[in-house]
Amino acid sequence: QVQLVGSGGGLVQPGGSLRLSCAASGSGFSNSVMGWYRQAPGKQRELVATLSNGGSSNYANSVKGRFTISRDNANNTVYLQMNSLKPEDTAVYFCAANLFGYIYWGPGTQVTVSS
Repeated sequence: QVQLVGSGGGLVQPGGSLRLSCAASGSGFSNSVMGWYRQAPGKQRELVATLSNGGSSNYANSVKGRFTISRDNANNTVYLQMNSLKPEDTAVYFCAANLFGYIYWGPGTQVTVSS
């Protein structure tokens, strides 16, 4: 099992940066494909980025070149560095752990990009 707690959201101006963190507990982190998803008001939850335990990453086209996902397996933490933020990045961001096909979700953290 994996339990997830995300942090680092907040209000930022367009063009600014934020780093989200997601701390995992339980025994499955090192075997999990970790990911970040987001859900804007009135929209479906969408993939932002994923990172396998082998280091393979995948990004939504809308965030490529601006967001970077990374993980610290020694500390059971996954990060999402978000740069050049745009108003359309405003959403609740969720971290997720895919452990052998079962997805564990964190509670979500609000990111608001506004001037």
